[in-house]
Parts: sequence; structure tokens; C-alpha cells
Amino acid sequence: MPAESFIEKQEESISIHIFSVSAAMVGVCLTVIGLLNIISTLKRIATLGDEIVMMDAALFLVSCIISYMALRTKSRKRRYILEKIADVCFLLGLFLMTTACILIVRQFI
Repeated sequence: MPAESFIEKQEESISIHIFSVSAAMVGVCLTVIGLLNIISTLKRIATLGDEIVMMDAALFLVSCIISYMALRTKSRKRRYILEKIADVCFLLGLFLMTTACILIVRQFI
């Protein structure tokens, strides 16, 4: 039994981390969108970066909501599935943010 409770605690810990970091990343994405709009207005150029970061914010929000659902569920099997979905959404968000950063830097330099 102690091994199962350790695994459950570890799974809950992962959900908590995904929840808190993805919520913070939504705020980061919204800040980047605002800054990109200011820069693109001043330089009078159109950028694809703000649309990509918008999709990124949506992925982080989905990850945040699903990890919250994983924290609230009582079923271990359902929590595991929700946690894996949140994990995939979070990793996709990180990949998309890296892609957006590369595109933004290439466009403005």
C-alpha cells in the first residue's frame, strides 16, 4: 500500500505543477500578444507571431483546466488519463511557444 500512496502523491504533484505553470504561461502569452501588437503598430508590419501565441495561450488554458479536473477527480484511472492529456497539451504549448519565439526573432531582426 505505501507504494500506491507514493505514486498517487507523485501523480497529484505533477497535476499541481502543470496547473500552476500553465496558468502562469497563459499570463505570459497575453503579455507577449500585447507587446507584439504595440511593436507591430509602431513598425507598421504584420506578424504571424501574435496568432501563434494566441493558439499557445489556448493550449496552456486547456492544459490548466484539464489538470484542475485531474486534481478534483476521485477515480485514479480517470486522473491518470486527464493528467496525460494535460501533459501533452502543456508540452505542445511549450513547443509552440518555442516556434513562435523563433518566428518573432527572425521577423524583427
